[in-house]
Amino acid sequence: MSVVTVQLGQCGNQVGQELFDVISSDAQDGQRKTYSSVSRERFFRQTSQGDFEARAVLVDMEPKVINHSMNRAAKSGRWRYAEASHFSQKQGSGNNWANGFRVLGPRHRDAVEELVRREVEHCDVLAGFIPMMSVAGGTGSGVGTFVTQCLRDVYPSSFVLNHLTWPYGTGEVIVQNYNSVLTLAHLYQLSDALLVHENDAVHRICSQQLNLKQISFGDLNRVIAHQLAGVLQPALTPDSCGAYSGNPLGELVSALACHPEYKLLSACSIPQMASASIAFSTFSWPALLKHLRQMLIANTKMEEGIDWQVRPPPASAGRTSSLTAGGFNASLANLLILRGKDVYSAETGGFEDPAIYTSWLPPAEALSLWKSPVPFDKYEKSATLVSNSQALLRPLDDMVRKAWNMFASRAYIHQYVKFGISEEDFLDSFTSLEQVISSYAQLQC
Repeated sequence: MSVVTVQLGQCGNQVGQELFDVISSDAQDGQRKTYSSVSRERFFRQTSQGDFEARAVLVDMEPKVINHSMNRAAKSGRWRYAEASHFSQKQGSGNNWANGFRVLGPRHRDAVEELVRREVEHCDVLAGFIPMMSVAGGTGSGVGTFVTQCLRDVYPSSFVLNHLTWPYGTGEVIVQNYNSVLTLAHLYQLSDALLVHENDAVHRICSQQLNLKQISFGDLNRVIAHQLAGVLQPALTPDSCGAYSGNPLGELVSALACHPEYKLLSACSIPQMASASIAFSTFSWPALLKHLRQMLIANTKMEEGIDWQVRPPPASAGRTSSLTAGGFNASLANLLILRGKDVYSAETGGFEDPAIYTSWLPPAEALSLWKSPVPFDKYEKSATLVSNSQALLRPLDDMVRKAWNMFASRAYIHQYVKFGISEEDFLDSFTSLEQVISSYAQLQC
């Protein structure tokens, strides 16, 4: 089954290009024919000339980033974007969610839907869509939310997994918290699940794990793409009878988003290191999984500096909310994906501990395990954990609080009102996200 990505705005297009590059590189090994053919069928289509074209639609209100992404893909020599797969204009959304959602999205709806329709027609069987976007800007968040709404309307039976890039907490755009509130509140009603990467967490990986000195958005995007590919590349599920999973989006959503109140997913991978260090490193499944489990419990995205003092409390004891420092990260559901040598001998019992999970979902239902004997992205052994947990509770609460403080003084509200977003729309979005915060806080009850 095939997956169509919809790359939206500067961030979505840059992350999408890096994702296809990782997948293409990982799938080109001729020694792994079944794995490679499943991967390519999932993410690429082959032209009559034998070239591989990404199953993607690129959307931005400015042409610069799209042109750059298309040129970089073509220069790779392994894959490219189709010449007629993109849509752009000459003027952006001005970092205004309302402009993107109320004006630019509706204005160009027919053109974007036609591009998506053409891409869907190239799929023998459609698994679903991955809209890729930032939550903070104008085009990615505003137009991205509108396009997601269109996908839900036109393809109601298809899975929609939004990949969202969360802005730096110190601020990239003055109104980023407004844009984020409006984006998340609307997508929560439209998407099957929201897979989030935080720029702050990815930046720490680049600095402390990869030892990069001058960190660019390209560096961040490559880390995000590596983790995404670790989730989306072919794997064997317990019910797949020895064949690679046919519907990765459907299986991921059913494994992790089992309740409409809980749609926020986060991901972490192990190991993560500079390419030059991989050849001089050895990995064992017990060590990798021990570190990954503690990364989940302590709510950190990298193995360096893990707080080993954080432990799940006894069942008889109360749990500390993750909104306070040092709180234990309770999970609703986890998906553990193992790839590489001796994968079937890996002992994963530590992730079946009932203390990790909320009391109302048994570990047998809360934990899903996928495996692939094929090494991924130069690592002999690697693991990726996708978690529906309290990992995003604190950043979400901080973002809503900052947006509310601005809203209370009516700062910049006029810039949204002029494009058709009323104060009532803001209040509805605040109410929606406060309910999400409350739901995730109650995972520890």
